[in-house]
Amino acid sequence: MRGVLRRAGDIGRAILASLRRSAALSAGLGLLAVIVLAGVAVPLLSPYAPDQILPASRLLPPSPAHPFGTDALGRDLLTRVAYGSHLAARMAFLSVALSLGVGLAFGSLAGFYGGWTDQVIGRATDAWIAVPGTLVAIIIVARLGPSLDNLILALGLMGIPAFLRIVRSSTLGARRALYVEAAVALGASDARVMWRHVFPNILSSVVVLTTLRLATALLIGSSLSFIGLGAQPPLPEWGALLATGRSYIDTAWWLGVFPGLAVAVTVIALNFLGDGLRDALDPRPERRRRHAQAPAKAIAEAEFRPSRSAIGGAATTEMARRRQAPRALPNTAQIGVEYEETST
Repeated sequence: MRGVLRRAGDIGRAILASLRRSAALSAGLGLLAVIVLAGVAVPLLSPYAPDQILPASRLLPPSPAHPFGTDALGRDLLTRVAYGSHLAARMAFLSVALSLGVGLAFGSLAGFYGGWTDQVIGRATDAWIAVPGTLVAIIIVARLGPSLDNLILALGLMGIPAFLRIVRSSTLGARRALYVEAAVALGASDARVMWRHVFPNILSSVVVLTTLRLATALLIGSSLSFIGLGAQPPLPEWGALLATGRSYIDTAWWLGVFPGLAVAVTVIALNFLGDGLRDALDPRPERRRRHAQAPAKAIAEAEFRPSRSAIGGAATTEMARRRQAPRALPNTAQIGVEYEETST
């Protein structure tokens, strides 16, 4: 437990240190902060309920009283979009949590034990990946019935192979490390080795993939709700709001524009966050830059700094020149004059 917490602390410090350097990470966190703040504050401050019907305010354009306008029943669209963020967060986080739990369990087993366990899980994963994930989600929702809970289940099952493969590959790399082999040689149990030594070293990869899968789950979930396989009215899910606004695109453009912007901005923010986390938690790009700069630096130093062989050769040449140069004979007349002056 301490190893996992220590690794989580290292990840947090790496993220904080990268905030100033990574524009993608800063932009992603900033956009998500705005979305979360709006989703929490608007339902509390708005004078309208998400399902409050105002017959006298049908299809009103954006105004100070209704910043996002109203729908065909007179409901305030801003309140409904803000409340829809709760449904979007529930859909994305629960589906990714399901994918993460199953993928982490089976991926770590396949990578740690190998052998027939890895073969069975690997072949099952390959067969799962052979079927398009969106088609699997559509079949599951169509069989169980359209609802938000069934959509979460379908999205969770659809995302399992991605987590399973990345956890398996990361576990294989950590399993071959010397400190893991030393822990096994000292008699540590498999559960202790995986929890103390393997999981902390695959945590960064899992965090990055989780962030990117949140965006994928939100986008696919909204798409399935748009075609009627997700949340059903009167729930103000963003995809369902887009489907409603499609019928009024010529007369009430705001019914489709603002829910669509909510989906687009949230997905972009999550993608920015995932890219920033990948750059912050992966030291290999920085290492590649250092290795790429090292030969150029060595060449520059070689050009502007003479080598030892060059210095030795120059010194040898100068000594030979001095040996071959004839010695200047003293001027005897001048010596005689100086001797007479000193004697007188």
